[in-house]
Amino acid sequence: MTVAFVLHRAEGAPFSTSFRRAAFGKDDPFARNREIAWEGPDSMIAGRISFIGELDVPSFPHIETIVVVEGELILETVGAAPLVLGPRAGAVIGGGTALRVRAESRTRFVFCAAACEKPTKPGIVPLRADADFKPSASLPAEVLLGPAPQCRSDNVFTDDGAEYRAGTWDSTPYHRVIRPHRVNEFMQLLAGNVRFAAPDGSVLSLGAGDALFVPRGAPIGWESSERVAKFYVVQNVQASGEEG
Repeated sequence: MTVAFVLHRAEGAPFSTSFRRAAFGKDDPFARNREIAWEGPDSMIAGRISFIGELDVPSFPHIETIVVVEGELILETVGAAPLVLGPRAGAVIGGGTALRVRAESRTRFVFCAAACEKPTKPGIVPLRADADFKPSASLPAEVLLGPAPQCRSDNVFTDDGAEYRAGTWDSTPYHRVIRPHRVNEFMQLLAGNVRFAAPDGSVLSLGAGDALFVPRGAPIGWESSERVAKFYVVQNVQASGEEG
């Protein structure tokens, strides 16, 4: 099992993730542009998109979180000011949303999307680095190799039909043992550096601006020596509050 799929490196460093061009369903508005790194049994995918042009989408066919890594993406809905996303800015597009997507020059973004037969939260919800953080659960003592961290989160989007949550999270430093990841999780690191350990002894080091996806059940450890902040998407949460 691949422990983590790197979707983007902020400094342009090479990475080994394989992508395949494919649509996410027959009505995918990004069908021509989508590159999928991971597709799972819970109707969730993660990957990257390179886009230029304009799309009018009468009803967005799934839930999708996007974070721009290069260029500028404009999302427009009736009755709201355009949402302009530059590098390291993100948003969640709820299923059923009517919107226009525009990019005047080549724009690249990473994504995490999920199918949802009966979406419950249409609209566009921005992700904010300067989030309204609230204390959230720490980790159980038996998985920690050192002091318990102080964790905070700002969950801004929930669709129960897809068991899909998105928001911003941060934490003081901590070191966690290798264990099966409890959720499908997309991460876009906003601050700090994390060393993700695999059972074979290898370590994946990622920092601010990097994006990755960890499938549920993948054995992975976490070590950070400074504050870490991230945008996240999680699916199939088994216990509330813990993202890391």
